[in-house]
Amino acid sequence: MLKEAFPQTSRVAILINAGSPSDARTAREREIETAARALKLQWQMVAVRDPGELDSAFAAMRAAHCDALFVPVDGLFYQHRILLASLAANNRLPAMWGHREHVEAGGLMSYGTDLDDLARRAATYVDKILKGAKPADLPVEQPRKFELLINTKTAKALGLTIQQSVLGRADQVIE
Repeated sequence: MLKEAFPQTSRVAILINAGSPSDARTAREREIETAARALKLQWQMVAVRDPGELDSAFAAMRAAHCDALFVPVDGLFYQHRILLASLAANNRLPAMWGHREHVEAGGLMSYGTDLDDLARRAATYVDKILKGAKPADLPVEQPRKFELLINTKTAKALGLTIQQSVLGRADQVIE
């Protein structure tokens, strides 16, 4: 979505929580590498362990001449979403996030699971268990609903124009 919204994007910084379990991080890096190759994007992995490293992470993104940022879903990044959105804006980096709350905090755009839908479905699951269903007999649930949010106020502040084809697919546009 980031590449489609900004076709001129060629080098993307990817923020990684170095404190995450290494197996999950390695799998995520392989997925990112595959996607970047398919989109003909160069990518720069930028790892942090805590919010105190974010300023230097953004300095590394500038030094690597990154023209966009991808922030995957991670508890550390969610917890510090306001700071991250501010740093992305101050560094004039269009950023793609995994949760709507990042966009509500001033981030540019997000695409991810609709957490309200997951919560409603989890309640149904719990109800079945409370009525006697064995958890082992219930199917594993997967997210079914995803949402795209775009903050046009942030886009204007960054001097960016988002492709109309992307805006038209947004579930919500924040102005």
